[in-house]
Amino acid sequence: MTACIADSIDPPFEILAAEEPAGPFVFNSPHSGRIYPRTFVEQQTRLDFETLRRSEDSFVDELFADVVSAGMPLMRALFPRSFLDLNREPYELDPRMFDGRLPAFANTRSIRVSGGLGTIARVVGDSQEIYGRRLSVAEALERIETYYKPYHQALRRLISRTQRAFGAAVLVDCHSMPSGPQREDMPRADFVLGDRYGTSCSGRVAEVLERELVDRGYMVVRNKPYAGGYITEHYGNPSAGLHAVQIEINRGLYMDEASYERGPDFYRVRADLAAVCACLFNLAGELMPPRAAAAAE
Repeated sequence: MTACIADSIDPPFEILAAEEPAGPFVFNSPHSGRIYPRTFVEQQTRLDFETLRRSEDSFVDELFADVVSAGMPLMRALFPRSFLDLNREPYELDPRMFDGRLPAFANTRSIRVSGGLGTIARVVGDSQEIYGRRLSVAEALERIETYYKPYHQALRRLISRTQRAFGAAVLVDCHSMPSGPQREDMPRADFVLGDRYGTSCSGRVAEVLERELVDRGYMVVRNKPYAGGYITEHYGNPSAGLHAVQIEINRGLYMDEASYERGPDFYRVRADLAAVCACLFNLAGELMPPRAAAAAE
């Protein structure tokens, strides 16, 4: 899928899946969308197209595409994160961005909102303001109704269907991070695994992912600086057999961040991820909650 500007995005997301699911794993790429609404690009934003793309998780959906042939579904957004962020609460909105009063139930005081990264982001990249003027509240609510809610409804159904079929469901939320300048107090990471500090999934999920990535020569850290966002927190409930883990991939591993093109190591990273995921799939029997495991015996 090539980045482009379109009059409409229909459908706004896809679920790539084998005819028969092979296990309790669901893969999700909510930030790899690269079809930009024409009205957004040409009438609402003050930024050029290339700058808008800086918040894309470019090619992440392609990096994990091999899980589909292994029998696991992959869900991906087709619209971009700079237009609407699916890894936020549905109404995490900055009142300074809108003309009119937001609904009383909107979360206007979260840390993400204050940083300009709410459900409808105020900034991309190095805090560059997206909009040249305020949006209407109606515009915000329309985006949420048209894009956000259908996506999460479909993801919720997919997870529920997986849990009914296998007694458990494991959501692997797939993201990328800028290579960026390295902080002196933190090791350079090729991958960051986020499990909300052990609360969103069985410890075995992160253990296997970390071990298999390290064995292939990657530097892996857990939860810092990315512990998992709304999706990981919202869908992860290990005691109920629902596990969620976030994977952040350093973009410098697989792409040219300036030109938005695949890098020379793209297919090596993709093959490594396919092998890592194959090892993860072997965990299926360990992840069922006790009652479901007993019933399966």
